[in-house]
Amino acid sequence: MDEPIALVVGGGASGMMAAGRAAELGATVSLLEKTPKLGNKLRITGKGRCNVTNVAPLEDFIDHFGANGRFLYGAFSRFFVDDLRAFFAQRGAPTVVERGGRVFPEANDADVIADALLAYLRVGGVQLRRRTRIDALLVKDGAIRGVACAEREFPAQAVIVATGGASYPGTGSTGDGYRLLEAVGHTIVPPRPALVPLVTAEPFVAGLQGLSLRHVRATLLLNGRALASEFGEMLFTHYGISGPIILSLSKRAAEAATRGRAEIAIDLKPALNDEQLDARLRRDFDQFGRRSYHRLLAELLPRLLIPVFLELTGIAPDKPGNQITAEERGRLFRLLRDFRLTIVGSRPIAEAIITAGGVAVNELDPRTMQSRLVRGLYCCGEVIDIDADTGGYNLQAAFSTGYLAGEAAAHALGYGM
Repeated sequence: MDEPIALVVGGGASGMMAAGRAAELGATVSLLEKTPKLGNKLRITGKGRCNVTNVAPLEDFIDHFGANGRFLYGAFSRFFVDDLRAFFAQRGAPTVVERGGRVFPEANDADVIADALLAYLRVGGVQLRRRTRIDALLVKDGAIRGVACAEREFPAQAVIVATGGASYPGTGSTGDGYRLLEAVGHTIVPPRPALVPLVTAEPFVAGLQGLSLRHVRATLLLNGRALASEFGEMLFTHYGISGPIILSLSKRAAEAATRGRAEIAIDLKPALNDEQLDARLRRDFDQFGRRSYHRLLAELLPRLLIPVFLELTGIAPDKPGNQITAEERGRLFRLLRDFRLTIVGSRPIAEAIITAGGVAVNELDPRTMQSRLVRGLYCCGEVIDIDADTGGYNLQAAFSTGYLAGEAAAHALGYGM
């Protein structure tokens, strides 16, 4: 037949994987992408290095997705970490495991991942239609019939929606899939930013811009009650805080800020217990008692934090260490252990690494990614209401759901059975 019988809408990580897998099984496939290039967001992920997955065990992996993680068992049972690493290795993009189980391409370049997927499409004979924006899904008698754009209609017996979320709109992720799917009856859980920098209230934060803290613990508090905690690296910006551990807490932090007083408590010395930290301060103040408080802080803190601690502890910068009282030392102790920042919200969704929200998971069959409302309609990737914290989990979900959707669509069309 002249027209393709399987259409994939969206040329990101999940869409390319879905199109490639369906074509590999013998289906005639066309991939429709509204921008001039495929893999736009993939090429910039992980600061251009592309954290493709994580070697965490399956149960730990699922836990990183929170309440909706169970939905991914079907996709992960079909195509998971070892399968993904083998997939890229076979296509000239071997991977390596780094700190925290994170997996990156050996070439340290996201382009090799995107290019491997493009090669997968070429080998399968996938027809690429760039600069093609879809206006509607065509449904009749409860089954997909194709898609429509401004110039024409594309008939199809299977359509896979892989349009991504609403973050990084410059890459093409502008929430189109939500509109398309809602129009055919799907419930869209309201999109909101996830893995997004946070905005803080304290004016001194602007002076800390560019300061990176490593090996610290950040705890999210709502009205003084701890909700979650992360250990690792964070970064100060002119508007607030960012970095891996802050991004992991960000979705809950932004939500908490709408319900009460949301704070991030930073433990700057988590490697020391209370007794050890107190002993360290006593030793420094006794051993270097003639040094000024300002100089003693230089042994404990990054340079940019010293003026902040001078202000918050209220101790004169030139006061000798051997004249600092127990009460004053206690102030410093508490601030090192519990340096608090008030969260007023997050940066816009356009600045989020990923989008939370999307197609309600109970309206999709987790064994195939097919819609429970429209036969022949499939979803994969970020358009679904699944999101995890940082570490490669989200890209693995995109690849796994894409692989499963492409395979299921091909099978439904009679290929690869």
